[in-house]
Amino acid sequence: MVISELEDRVEKINQSEKQKKKTIKKQEDSLRELWDNWKCNNICIIGIPEEEENGQGLENIFEEIVTENFPNLVKEEGIQVQEAHRASSKKNPNRPTPRHIVIKRPKLKDKERILKAARDKQQVTYIRNSIRPSADFSTETLQARGSGMK
Repeated sequence: MVISELEDRVEKINQSEKQKKKTIKKQEDSLRELWDNWKCNNICIIGIPEEEENGQGLENIFEEIVTENFPNLVKEEGIQVQEAHRASSKKNPNRPTPRHIVIKRPKLKDKERILKAARDKQQVTYIRNSIRPSADFSTETLQARGSGMK
């Protein structure tokens, strides 16, 4: 084989590699977008100890939070929860923080109103403990936002 033929083969392999990387990146972005769309109505509540549940259910805890912190929203729209659960299936004994609570709301507007009210109030509490409601995003989106990318 001639050196120029080998160089051509290397160039084709490099082009193929670049194309594969582009395709993978595009698919990862598409998957992230789908995942974020699926989670778009969710509110993530951070900082509620797992012992607080005591059989009363996560929906009831969410109702208490909204009633205690945003009584005007309760009067306007009521409290509707489609689904509520802790973020992961098992508690990690090496992690001292409690698992996040994920609340699925039936309407995106409801979620946005609660998050806006939380930003305006700045200090959201549950039984005198500071908690933090936030939008629920995929891990990839959170990492991208953390590094300043979109």
